[in-house]
Amino acid sequence: MKVLVAVKRVIDYNVKPRVKMDGTGVDLTNVKMSMNPFDEIAVEEAIRLKEKGVATEIVAVSIGPAKAQETLRTALAMGADRAIHVTTDEEVEPLGVAKLLAKIAGEEQPQLVILGKQAIDDDNNATGQMLAALLGWPQGTFASKVDPSGGEVSVTREVDGGLETDKLKLPAVITTDLRLNEPRYASLPNIMKAKSKPLATKTPEELGVDIARRLEVLKVTEPAKRQAGDKVGSVNELIGKLKTLGVVQ
Repeated sequence: MKVLVAVKRVIDYNVKPRVKMDGTGVDLTNVKMSMNPFDEIAVEEAIRLKEKGVATEIVAVSIGPAKAQETLRTALAMGADRAIHVTTDEEVEPLGVAKLLAKIAGEEQPQLVILGKQAIDDDNNATGQMLAALLGWPQGTFASKVDPSGGEVSVTREVDGGLETDKLKLPAVITTDLRLNEPRYASLPNIMKAKSKPLATKTPEELGVDIARRLEVLKVTEPAKRQAGDKVGSVNELIGKLKTLGVVQ
């Protein structure tokens, strides 16, 4: 089974983002960038499927500027077999990403596409669902357990009432939740080996995909500062304060 894994280069999760002075976006100057954490989980799951003998090849895909290749090399160091970089300096919206991934899926013919449920920079949580719709494949979102068998894959996911397990016919699209696994660190020997693994490049024009923006960002602002809370010494004092605020009668 061939597995396609999409990975995105985002601001490292330990970095506090800064909004540009003109409010047009987030300042990325000299900011540490890393692989989107949910995509790391997707890569790890694909590697585990290969270690179980289920997956035969893992292809990592990223869309973005030249530095996105650093993210792909990280995926290769973790255990992906080869990588495809769709080069563009434009900011690509989820629909554009889904269309590009659908084109690559059409060329590669994977049985499974795994990607993070959302990227931590825009939090759109839309690409996986759009990709499944474009391909006409079943989708399993927010997966906390993945178990392929025969021509199907069982996907366990959290719902309001607990856990739900869906059986999807392959090929399918899966988006990963935090509980699925804990990604491994790439060892130094594997980082060195990753430098010689194949990495192909394509452009949106070569793939015949229009990535023109359809959304307009009006303004980006810092979140409102949170107000400090009050400590109370007893339940009666808490109720009194709540009554004062008009929360309870």
